[in-house]
Amino acid sequence: MARRKTGRLGVGLIGTKFMGKAHSHAWASAGPFFDLPLAIDLVTVAGRDPAETHEFGKRWGWRKSVAQWQLAVLDAEVDLVDVSTPNHVHADMSIAALEAGKHVACEKPLAGTLADARAMVKAAKGAKGQKTFVWFNYRRCPAVALAHQLVRDGRLGKLFHVRASYLQDWGGPDTPLLWRFQANQAGSGAHGDLNAHIIDMARFVTGQEFTEVSGAIEHTFVKERAIVDSAGGAISGKGAKARSKRTGRSTVDDAVLFLARFSGGAIGSFESTRLATGNKNRNQIELNGERGSIKFDFERMNELQWWDNTAPKALQGWTTIMCTEGVHPYAGNYWPPAHLIGYEQGFVSMAADIAMVLGGSKPVVPLPDFEDALKTQCVLEAAVMSARERRPVSLKELA
Repeated sequence: MARRKTGRLGVGLIGTKFMGKAHSHAWASAGPFFDLPLAIDLVTVAGRDPAETHEFGKRWGWRKSVAQWQLAVLDAEVDLVDVSTPNHVHADMSIAALEAGKHVACEKPLAGTLADARAMVKAAKGAKGQKTFVWFNYRRCPAVALAHQLVRDGRLGKLFHVRASYLQDWGGPDTPLLWRFQANQAGSGAHGDLNAHIIDMARFVTGQEFTEVSGAIEHTFVKERAIVDSAGGAISGKGAKARSKRTGRSTVDDAVLFLARFSGGAIGSFESTRLATGNKNRNQIELNGERGSIKFDFERMNELQWWDNTAPKALQGWTTIMCTEGVHPYAGNYWPPAHLIGYEQGFVSMAADIAMVLGGSKPVVPLPDFEDALKTQCVLEAAVMSARERRPVSLKELA
């Protein structure tokens, strides 16, 4: 029997680019795919260019469009403000929304700087009943959520190793000087963009916290990039127009690697880069435990690799679990078995879980709030400190 919807959730979105599209699709699709306690209402979208924002709103189903983000925050019909902008403005927008009495869902990483992230957590703690969420969407891949459940239920036993990397290849010398390569807007490069995801995923799947970061390397391969007049493609800026051959300095990392220790005794290695030629979106993690191991690769996102170390030796071997059965987290809300889901469903499932929580129900797996995301931000900061000061960094230093 379908759940009787007891109210509505008015959403105001800030940002109309890559993440704005992903979030718009998520809010519009969550209701049809999930049995929610609240009806989701796409109220207002805010962007910098009035004409572009108006067209975006029409295409994606928003009732109103505005060219000042403050208008979305103050809209009386908006219950939740969704911040999908560059990292340097996350704090201003999120804090303003909380002060206006709104719930907030913010893109990752939580902020461009640790100071901004801390200010956001302080504002959230001072809010009067509002809830916060951070879009670590990979938690809601059925395979990743299943991995979390397997570890939680003790199927891997004591954990020894966490091995994670997030590899992309779009950031070569031909990629222009987008905001993602400017520290005053992005905060960092591949580190904050990609390592943030695998740090969160490691914390989520293992149930352990980072205690120390060491052996970090922070490197920028492409020092100068072309200055362009338009943004071009969603991530890489492909097709961007330039009036001259001017270049500007990239002020962020292209790659960051580091080692880590966890609260449960495991050790880990992490790598992020935008120059791993041939790897388009290879977000991967492997856990090795006393009783078993798991491997996940987002380029095969519907699958989880499983090794059962408790099985008879003659039967041991890597097993591929196709995580599309109704018993797998989220999968039953979409298609029949082996009718594969894609990147966008992680966002849809998160939008649904947000609506569930705000409607008084529980999410399928835990949702990260600002305080949770601050822990990931501290690990990011520790890795930068380790790289620049060439020393191990205890997370207690950042407490």
